[in-house]
Amino acid sequence: MTIVRLGYVAMSMEVKNASPSKTMTFAQFQKIEDRTAAIRKLERLSIANLENTLRLLKHNAASAIHFYRLTSRLIPLANHEELHDWNYMKPLKGILKEIGDYSKNHQMRIDFHPDHFVILNSPKEEVLKNSIKTLKMHYLLLKGMGIDPAHRCVMHVGGNYKETDRSLERFIENWMDVPETLQQMIMLENDDTSFNLDDTLYLCEKLGIPLVFDYHHHLAFNQNPSWEENWERVADTWKYSLLPLKMHISSPKSAESFRHHADYIDISMFFDFLKAVNRSVPQIDCMIEAKMKDQALFRLMDEIKQRKDIEIIDQSSFKLV
Repeated sequence: MTIVRLGYVAMSMEVKNASPSKTMTFAQFQKIEDRTAAIRKLERLSIANLENTLRLLKHNAASAIHFYRLTSRLIPLANHEELHDWNYMKPLKGILKEIGDYSKNHQMRIDFHPDHFVILNSPKEEVLKNSIKTLKMHYLLLKGMGIDPAHRCVMHVGGNYKETDRSLERFIENWMDVPETLQQMIMLENDDTSFNLDDTLYLCEKLGIPLVFDYHHHLAFNQNPSWEENWERVADTWKYSLLPLKMHISSPKSAESFRHHADYIDISMFFDFLKAVNRSVPQIDCMIEAKMKDQALFRLMDEIKQRKDIEIIDQSSFKLV
């Protein structure tokens, strides 16, 4: 029997006034004449974001949710070129440790999904350099939390640039410029427009990277619709990870807007997948990518509880039978 644990992304629809993504633009920063005061404001925003993250983790623990994606926007302007002298980690040490301790004490898996501008296969040196800098920020945040960074950042392959094979090879070439500590942090996800499951598996197997299978993306973009024949290969990419296999689950907004995420999860679509993989791996951690965030998780669990082919473990976890 396979255990399935559900998680959600960044924001709660249940906990009010708890955004972990409060921000400041560089234009706003420049309007503050005293640069030191402006930096202090950035630090206050960052601390507020982290305090709200801790509130969300406490909400998760109360709801028996063991899997959560942190927002990558915790530290506004962290990597802006005009703020290269800002040691943003120094004022955050206390709250970062508190977050890390809380997540470990409650056995909660937390990770990141860096924004779309983190592109490791870019032909532009500056884009690659900035991508590595952003990954380093994620690494420092995880280390500040006392969390092993290995396999905590899921990414897309990057840009296709109308040349799939060349873009895949450029990823491999650029990978050599990524420090090993950051390489160990990365997982790759198949996407819905540029790099399908076969493409992503090629990189993951060649470079030893775990593959995060996005079922919705596969349905939207594939050359080989029979994903089941590749499932064993997907699972095998996780053989050296200390974490359970991770996947993404979302549902189409509509037939016309198939690639866009719906508010909630289509349970029939989800169980089409789960029934096919039952008993193939001990555990799957499923990250829900739905507009209604934790409410989508709660609604899905309410529907799952009505099924005869599962055993409920708690409010976010169940066994397939």
